[in-house]
This record gives sequence, structure tokens and C-alpha cells, in this order.
Amino acid sequence: MSTTVMMRAISQDVLGGPEVLKEVQVPRPQPALNEVLVRVRAAGVNPTDWKHRASGLFLGQPPFVLGWDVSGVVDEVGAGVTLFKPGDEVFGMLPYPHGVGAHAEYATGPSRAFARKPPGIDHVHAAAVPLAALTAYQALVDTAGLHAGQRVLIHAAAGGVGHLAVQIAKARGAYVIGTASAGKREFLRDLGTDEVIDYQTVDFAEAVRDVDVVLDTLGGDHRARSLRVLRRRGLLVSILPYGLGDLAEEADRLGVRAKGLLVEADHASMKAVADLVEEGRLRPVVAETFPLADAAKAHERGETGRTAGKLVLVVD
Repeated sequence: MSTTVMMRAISQDVLGGPEVLKEVQVPRPQPALNEVLVRVRAAGVNPTDWKHRASGLFLGQPPFVLGWDVSGVVDEVGAGVTLFKPGDEVFGMLPYPHGVGAHAEYATGPSRAFARKPPGIDHVHAAAVPLAALTAYQALVDTAGLHAGQRVLIHAAAGGVGHLAVQIAKARGAYVIGTASAGKREFLRDLGTDEVIDYQTVDFAEAVRDVDVVLDTLGGDHRARSLRVLRRRGLLVSILPYGLGDLAEEADRLGVRAKGLLVEADHASMKAVADLVEEGRLRPVVAETFPLADAAKAHERGETGRTAGKLVLVVD
């Protein structure tokens, strides 16, 4: 008779504030066809985590275990897996949104949602990469086709997605303009940002012109105002893909374009991101780490909106 193997995980029974997150014991998952079981060493925390914690968003009602960013060691492989074997160090994003479950000691996901962890970074920094970097890469490279010599405006450039988007854009040879508070100017300069606009004192819509691509990470009225800084046929890519109907009409009237993107688990993009990390052209910045049991504190910190870089849970 088989014995159920248990593991620690961060779960919630109700929607609400950070206090609803609790460390619990749940059955350790088993890899299905084409899946790997990963022993989680570190897991990123993203704004989508606290949005789901509070509203359910795509997941509906709890209980559920949050987390999409994973870095760890392959413990077991399911039938059909050829990319990895037990003992391999990997990192990746569990399929968004329904492949959730990284904030635990073990997580399962499709093998092709992962790539080999670059040997030059540890698991904590690797865990800071996948969801945010894939979002930036799929927006700037796959969607916008950003290339050398183009001008790109990145909103909230010091944030989780933003600071990686800056580096991806620079790796493509683009001229990068970023919005951030004045206190993050040097941080962004160190990452290669060509111009930093203090959104607290300067109206970006008045200060910027002739941009080829805008990466919108904020939503709200930033989207409509950003259309006016684009050159003709320029493109705004929003990572908040809802409510774009009126925006698309306004974009068409102005002779520009607007698209909404929701990040996807994708092996080719994940491998491209891994290559940039290994080449030293993409450097994740970790603002703070927390033990798995302190996930609620990580959520509280993230919801302040004042972090530069990423928050990461460390799994002992």
C-alpha cells in the first residue's frame, strides 16, 4: 500500500489580504505525461500573485497554491520527457494562468516550460527571471519585433517586468526611455537606460516624441496618453490585455497600433532568455528574499509598489 508523500506549500482558503496566506501540508504532486517534478529551491513573487490572492482573477475561488516562477532541481520526469533528467538544474514559468503552484517545496509542469539554469546565477536570481522576462521578451521581441535603432518607452522601468525589459531592449540595440521615480534614476542608468523620466515631476506625454514601441505595464490612462508619443505606425503593447476596445479605436484614429499581451509558457522564448542571462546581457535584480513561510510578508512588501527588481521566496 502506497504512502502519500506530503510537502510544505503556501495556500489560502479565502480571498483577501496577505494574512490569508498560510503554510500547509499538501500531497506532493506527481509528474504526468511530458511533465517534470521540480524540487523548488526558489520561487519568484509577482504582482499577479497578489492580484490572484485578493480577487481570484483567472483562478476563481480558493483553495489554491500561488506562484508561477520556479528555479530548482528536476526530481522526477514523466513519460515522454527527453529534455531533462533527474538532477538537472532548471528554471521556468509554470503555464499561466492555470499551471500555478510554485510556492511550495515541489512543483510540476510541462518539461518545455523550463530551460537549463545558467550556471553563472544561483537559484534565487534564476527564480526572479521567468514570468517577468518572458513577458518583456514576448512583448518587445515576439510582438513588437524591436530592432536596433528603434526608440522604446518602458513604463515602470524599475519594476519586475520593467527592469528586465530595459535590458532586453538594450540587447536588441534599441534606444531606451524609462519612467520611474527620481530615486531609481541611477538604478536604471546602471541597467543601460538612455533616458529616465521622473513621472512624479514630468509628464511623459509632453516630454517624449517619435517612439517606435511603448511597453505599458501600468494600464489606466497611461495607455491612451502613450498613444500620442508614438510615431506613425508605432506600436503600444500592454501587458494588461483587457479593455483595449476604445484604445484600439483611438490608435487607429491616430495612425498607430495597440495590442494586449498575456504571457505564455514557451520553450523557445525561455531558452532565448536563458541565453541572454548566460551571456551577461540580462541581469535579474533581486530586491529582497523571504523564507517560504513568510510569503505573506513578501506580498505586503510587493503591494507597496516601491521595490526595484524582484521579490523571491527561498525554499530550504
